[in-house]
Amino acid sequence: MTRGAAMVAAVVALLALLFPASSAFPPAGQQQQPLDPHFYDHSCPQAQQIVASIVGKAHSQDPRMAASLLRLHFHDCFVKGCDASILLDSSASVVSEKRSTPNKDSARGFEVVDEIKAALEAACPRTVSCADVLALAARDSTVMTGGPGWIVPLGRRDSLGASIQGSNNDIPAPNNTLPTIITKFKLQGLDIVDLVALLGSHTIGNSRCTSFRQRLYNQTGKGLPDSTLDPAAAAVLRPRCPRSGGDQNLFFLDRVTPFKFDNQYYKNLLVYQGLLSSDEVLFTGSPATAELVKLYAANQDIFFQHFARSMVKMGNISPITGRNGEIRSNCRRVNHN
Repeated sequence: MTRGAAMVAAVVALLALLFPASSAFPPAGQQQQPLDPHFYDHSCPQAQQIVASIVGKAHSQDPRMAASLLRLHFHDCFVKGCDASILLDSSASVVSEKRSTPNKDSARGFEVVDEIKAALEAACPRTVSCADVLALAARDSTVMTGGPGWIVPLGRRDSLGASIQGSNNDIPAPNNTLPTIITKFKLQGLDIVDLVALLGSHTIGNSRCTSFRQRLYNQTGKGLPDSTLDPAAAAVLRPRCPRSGGDQNLFFLDRVTPFKFDNQYYKNLLVYQGLLSSDEVLFTGSPATAELVKLYAANQDIFFQHFARSMVKMGNISPITGRNGEIRSNCRRVNHN
């Protein structure tokens, strides 16, 4: 077992003692959905250990992978619910969500999911869903980078299709206004606390030049940079994010502690050093979100508590359960009878 996997195992064991059974972190919204942390206790008791081990190995080989796996879970849940639709490749019957604007040239980690799924199929064939793999990998990635742990309710099943339209329309975009972002979260049953807490995942990971270039040169269409971006920070960004070219150049979302899951993201917002417009607007766009930014910047423990609860709540968005959907044997394609 890797060091990261051992860390996850220790955290999950502690949480199980503190929060026995399925009441660990009850979803604040959709209580009726029958997900259960103990879903695989008998059918595949080693499932969580398998996921944690492979996530730990991937993280040790590529420090960016934790953020990538966490992002996959977000982008999955915001489109048709947490059903692993994001993992499907294009086929005769599927137009892959990987082609959508939010995912093209940026979504990654699919090979790690493939490795996890292959190991699970070897241990427990047709038992653990790809949707649950994404939920577990997101939790494990958070823990391995220093963030909070939580009990993951399980029992999701996998979709039989994808929605590139939903991916293009429903996932919050870097240039969305705060009201638009709030609306997109509200449509998923997530409130302002969830919004501000979950965007704290940008404490790790990267963004491409094309996602924030307008802030450096032409935020309002008048040829002026974003007034809510610290000029000194903008000057550091411009050499590798010119007016044209360099679209795929990567920049840390949190350049202070880019590989550590902490509350530095919120501290950056307080001094106008959020990278994306959709980040900084949490501090500048409304008093309600600004107060939460200040709270999380001052108290990492509260941020961690809220983040964990909001991750469980997000993981409960419209799961496929019971006899609906399927358990894919290969996360990239639906099963064939």
